[in-house]
Amino acid sequence: MTSFDSSPQIGLWRALLALAVVFVMLATTGWTALKGHRETTPLQASLASWERGRIDGHRLPDPDSGPTRLARFFAALTDAQRARLAKRYPLAVGNMNGAPVTLRYRANRIALGQARKIELKRMRDSRLTPAGRREAGLRMHRFRALMREGRHILAFDPEGSGRIAEVFGDLRKAERVSVVVPGVDTDLLTFQRSHREYSAPVGMAKSLYAAERAAGPDTRTAVIAWADYTAPSGVGMDAATAWRAADGAVRLNALLRALPGDAPVSLFCHSYGSVVCGVAAPELPGRVADIAVAGSPGMRVTEAAQLGTSAHVWAMRDADDWIQDVPYLELGGLGHGADPMSAGFGARLLSAREAEGHAGYFEPGTDSLANLAEIGVGAYRAVDCADDRGMCRAGLSGTPSAGRA
Repeated sequence: MTSFDSSPQIGLWRALLALAVVFVMLATTGWTALKGHRETTPLQASLASWERGRIDGHRLPDPDSGPTRLARFFAALTDAQRARLAKRYPLAVGNMNGAPVTLRYRANRIALGQARKIELKRMRDSRLTPAGRREAGLRMHRFRALMREGRHILAFDPEGSGRIAEVFGDLRKAERVSVVVPGVDTDLLTFQRSHREYSAPVGMAKSLYAAERAAGPDTRTAVIAWADYTAPSGVGMDAATAWRAADGAVRLNALLRALPGDAPVSLFCHSYGSVVCGVAAPELPGRVADIAVAGSPGMRVTEAAQLGTSAHVWAMRDADDWIQDVPYLELGGLGHGADPMSAGFGARLLSAREAEGHAGYFEPGTDSLANLAEIGVGAYRAVDCADDRGMCRAGLSGTPSAGRA
């Protein structure tokens, strides 16, 4: 699942908050420390190879260089040289902020092909358990699906549960860019679903892209399904803290600073994804115009002003979303702060009618999706507010789109 998903988990959440002291004790005794030495991952190996590599006798730049420096490096190469680098170091290039997006698409297609071959071998490996071989088969099929013609994979890391990002639309020519940041239980295998399609990142992004094109047919848009962070698994300790969000925030800001062009960016943050966006907020580049959270457990602050961003902050929650029963507080590192829907928080509150609970905000035909789309194309005056007075539109400009007042 891409989000906190069932009300029975609320009791677990409350228990975790009540056990803050126990958590601190465990942390200080080393219970939460990483155990054992991790082997080099495929991405780390590709980056290490890049660091030793050369192109026509010249050393390659540090892969940790800023995106501007890397963009200049790639711009100075010929098409043939760029293609060689993508073939030699597919994971490094495919995840390199500053590399041209079309080159990243090409590199990640190569990396997916290599990962697929590995899983094909694992499917037949008698040393694996039947469950291990089944998982290898699932991963193999997922990699094959991601390689299909027309898919634009902006980031890919097969390690562990995996990380992935996909683009819908032309990112280079977009006049508005939207980034969907999903919540818990998001990984390579849950990145896309056939059942409950719009609860998974790909379904969310595709639905938003279609709604944006309908809301602003004259506005060129691109939507990124961004699952390029290690999300918490289930509603447990990780989901109750900002550990995963802190790493995700760094990765999200790195992506945003490397996006081509200067088009305004809107972040659409669902469930635990809103924790990621809240932690990322103080470092967001100025081109981020909006942070819209749906079904949020909190943003690690007590009010929107503490986010430290110039972006408009929006919030929505369906009346049947069980997340509203989660305690909105922070104690000993557990919990995520104030309710973004509360009057004192200061967010612009949007209607989420017909959102169908916690996982339904991107369902076609809902007020929630229509509102997200209007924000995505910058038609702020067209959004429907949670109240009858239109308070969420106060002080904003923007041309209403056809069909919405």
